[in-house]
Amino acid sequence: MFDVKVYKSRRTRLKEQIGSGIILFLGNNESSFNYPANTYRFRQDSDFLYFFGIDHPELAAIIDVDSGDEYIFGNDFILDDIIWMGPQPTIEEQAIMVGVKKTFPLIKLGDMVRETSANKRKIHYLPPYRGENLIRIGDLLNTTPLVVNENASVELIKAVIKLRSIKEGCEIKEIEKAIEIAYHMHITAMKMAKPGVIEREIAGAIEGIAAKMGGGISFPIILSINGQTLHNHYHGNILKEGRMMVTDAGAESLLHYTSDITRTVPVGGKFNERQRQIYEIVLQANTETIKIVKPGETNKNTHLLAAEIIAMGLKDLGFMKGDIKEAVKQGAHALFFPHGLGHHMGLDAHDMEGLGENYVGYDDEIKRSDQFGFAFLRFGKKYEPGHVFTIEPGIYFIPALIDMWKSKNKFVDFINYDKVEKYKDFGGIRIEDNILVTSEGYRVLGKPIPKTITEIEETMRG
Repeated sequence: MFDVKVYKSRRTRLKEQIGSGIILFLGNNESSFNYPANTYRFRQDSDFLYFFGIDHPELAAIIDVDSGDEYIFGNDFILDDIIWMGPQPTIEEQAIMVGVKKTFPLIKLGDMVRETSANKRKIHYLPPYRGENLIRIGDLLNTTPLVVNENASVELIKAVIKLRSIKEGCEIKEIEKAIEIAYHMHITAMKMAKPGVIEREIAGAIEGIAAKMGGGISFPIILSINGQTLHNHYHGNILKEGRMMVTDAGAESLLHYTSDITRTVPVGGKFNERQRQIYEIVLQANTETIKIVKPGETNKNTHLLAAEIIAMGLKDLGFMKGDIKEAVKQGAHALFFPHGLGHHMGLDAHDMEGLGENYVGYDDEIKRSDQFGFAFLRFGKKYEPGHVFTIEPGIYFIPALIDMWKSKNKFVDFINYDKVEKYKDFGGIRIEDNILVTSEGYRVLGKPIPKTITEIEETMRG
């Protein structure tokens, strides 16, 4: 938990941005995975953590914007609970730690919400992403869960995004703790990537590192020799010489701040010539786009630079042809790079996206594209000091996509399908780093994780 002043300041700044009414926050509850008493690892709601910091289930909070009063609702544990769980702090004790003076049993939450509604005051809430909270809000507001999300407060959504998008110094330290864990995860994965190893052995080993050193993984581990599947959570393949292994994995710090790093390595530790050629293009796209990050530049432009670097590199190798700027403008490069360059990162690996990707990543000035590939760019806005985000270009040879585009004669002026056909067994390559926008430019966060060909081969040899 951060110092009490951090949470009090956040709530004060939030109140300043919301006109009137009350702000309702629901924490998360335990979630069972095969019978009621056997639950998944508890993860508190990130917005509740940001403003109230208490990492326990079955809590709610209200901020009264007009009076300035703040309340936390929850039930103290009884003796039957303590027998199984050991001594637990009271709700009042936890509230004091984050600067909230008023606490009530959870049953009183409904009374306060109903009173507010009866007085015709605005009730602000964020769109819930868990079914039980969807039902709880519907019950509290005496409405059907079907309209809960569409009635969420846009004013509150925008205010929360404005605050959470700019990371404080204490948050940067936590993110770097999470990247330190990711460093050990990825070094271990590199050293284990030998022919004959089953993917799950590596995925399990690095998930154990995340649990040992921090708060566990920040998202389900992506680790596969079939890297052409962008989010591949299947770990049943046996590693073979000649394949590349993509590892997209990160950890949470003990305060739940995240890292999100991707590295791609050759099984057996030595790049062959065709792996080396494709890898160098992706590496150039990664390093050159990082260099242009500064306040006022847009992530939309950074994405387009990555697309041009990838397209030009593929043209040099004979996969693409023609006017590369025109090819990127029309979206021909998306056969090989069908996703966005990156996303915000913080308390969530895809930070705040539960509040709506377009609210988080776009605004009235920077609009989202509807072009295939480009439309998947989650963050297009101008950089501001304090933004933390990922830069993760990639090149993929996706047989189903290649077959479809080829059958439709898509972009035949820009794509050499005869050459592409020979690489349908290649897989994919992605390289991802976590970037902080500073007042003058950028900083790549955390301890450097090997990513040049020389660094990777030396690490895998060791």
